[in-house]
Amino acid sequence: MAAEKWKSWALKHPKEAENGGERERCVLPGRQLAEAGRFAYAALCGISLGWLFPENEQSSFRTEFIKGFVKWLDLPDAVLPAMTAFADGLGGEGTETFTEILLKDPILKENPLLITQVNCFPGLFSLQGSYDARARVLIFHISWLLRIPLEDLEVLEESLLESLKDQKEEESETAEVSRKKKERRKKLKRYLLIGLATVGGGTVIGLTGGLAAPLVAAGAATIIGSAGAAALGSTAGIAVMASLFGAAGAGLTGYKMKKRVGAIEEFEFLPLTEGKQLHITIAITGWLCTGKYGNFTAPWSSMLHSSEQYCLAWESKYLMELGNALDSLLNGFVSMMAQEALKFTVLSGIVTALTWPASLLTVASVIDNPWGVCLHRSAEVGKHLAHILLSRQQGQRPVTLIGFSLGARVIYFCLQEMAQEKDSQGIIEDVVLLGAPVEGEAKHWKALTRVVSGRIINGFCRGDWLLNFVYRTSSVQLNVAGLQPVDLDDRRMVNMDLSSVVNGHLDYMKQMNTILKAVGIKTKECQPEDKGSGSLSFRQAKKSQRAAHSKAHGEENTRKEEDEAGSE
Repeated sequence: MAAEKWKSWALKHPKEAENGGERERCVLPGRQLAEAGRFAYAALCGISLGWLFPENEQSSFRTEFIKGFVKWLDLPDAVLPAMTAFADGLGGEGTETFTEILLKDPILKENPLLITQVNCFPGLFSLQGSYDARARVLIFHISWLLRIPLEDLEVLEESLLESLKDQKEEESETAEVSRKKKERRKKLKRYLLIGLATVGGGTVIGLTGGLAAPLVAAGAATIIGSAGAAALGSTAGIAVMASLFGAAGAGLTGYKMKKRVGAIEEFEFLPLTEGKQLHITIAITGWLCTGKYGNFTAPWSSMLHSSEQYCLAWESKYLMELGNALDSLLNGFVSMMAQEALKFTVLSGIVTALTWPASLLTVASVIDNPWGVCLHRSAEVGKHLAHILLSRQQGQRPVTLIGFSLGARVIYFCLQEMAQEKDSQGIIEDVVLLGAPVEGEAKHWKALTRVVSGRIINGFCRGDWLLNFVYRTSSVQLNVAGLQPVDLDDRRMVNMDLSSVVNGHLDYMKQMNTILKAVGIKTKECQPEDKGSGSLSFRQAKKSQRAAHSKAHGEENTRKEEDEAGSE
């Protein structure tokens, strides 16, 4: 595990791990690199920014980030124009060269794990105590280029969070007076500049009011290094916790709709896990049914994408009616007729009302009304979710959204609504839409790229006859995202054919554990009960996640090479 590696290194370098804070001046991780390594690292960051976020509306983010990064690395101002040019999309062909130079840096040969600190801190906290989703995507992208295991970064995030929590819990009014006296006495020796103090043209990151932060406990320094721990003093810790996790620390669990909003009758966040994390995941269920799947959390019981996960409870009355209608439609002879419909419509690519068996059409009213009601309400719920996220009820940290069926539709309309608002960037990291009953035309999805920093995953099943059936009265030209790939030329767009996993629409609920693994989302099956257990091990789950991540990067690199070839 990454944490053990950190501790192992700390045991070999006890003075650096335990006494780093007593030095007059501690060299920040990035500044321990040789000048060539620092230049290569800044260039790699600039090139990655230009490729990940090339849009005009991302220009200010690219410029401010690279400006702060150059200062953080203590590079001369003369290199800033070159780095800005990289961030604007020039010089992308130098990625491999700069990567090799950085990996050959002498300090990394002595302590290879230092690169994890070097890579994580520049993006971890930006202005006003915010962990921007774009920064996290950049961190993970550069980590992939530098062959850093994603687990190492996650351990570092968890360690930073624990340091913040420890400082906040220990604070009291009495202790505050004593602490301030101690801080004044020791600040010449124990205060270090925060790694990102120069982000935003010399503006301190909004956590310490211009003061440098005191060191945290030796335990945190052992794992993340004394220089890294310097960014998490008690004054900063309280401010960061308040900003990162929302008002009064309540976050999403503290939100409950006090009164009806438009047509919405129910909207509430239910915790799936009890932990806290620097990034969160929100799952959205598509319908409810009697029995095992009679509550919103049931389909997500195996998901562990983050230590802090929520499920959105919305319009349960109508989703239960829809679930009952689905059961009625699929029971008995209707199920057999549906299989015939599959043969003659889905496989042949013909979707018209005339091709559906008359016996199936006679019971269409069972599904049509509740489906139509939920289509409308899911769009309204999505718009309301957008404004909750824009208000930062969840705090200033990246959010991943995952939903199936009408839950995916909620996400789609949430993103569409966010795209129309200002300051909507840097909130959403990844989105996963499974069997989404929404438009599949690329032009409708383009707006989502303005909001999503990481990946937009469209999980579809070509043989989903039920989704075909409910759209039977629509225009023949209508493309449905849950039935086919979305042909959007953007590095964020990832289409995943789940036909080998999903036999029909109801499988999105029943086979969620398998589907999550297929799209690279971590699950709770981390430790088999015994050596002979057939359950997926943590390492296997991680391997699946890395494979999905690498696949996406492979597609991105292919597009990148094609773009470069086309420009020659």
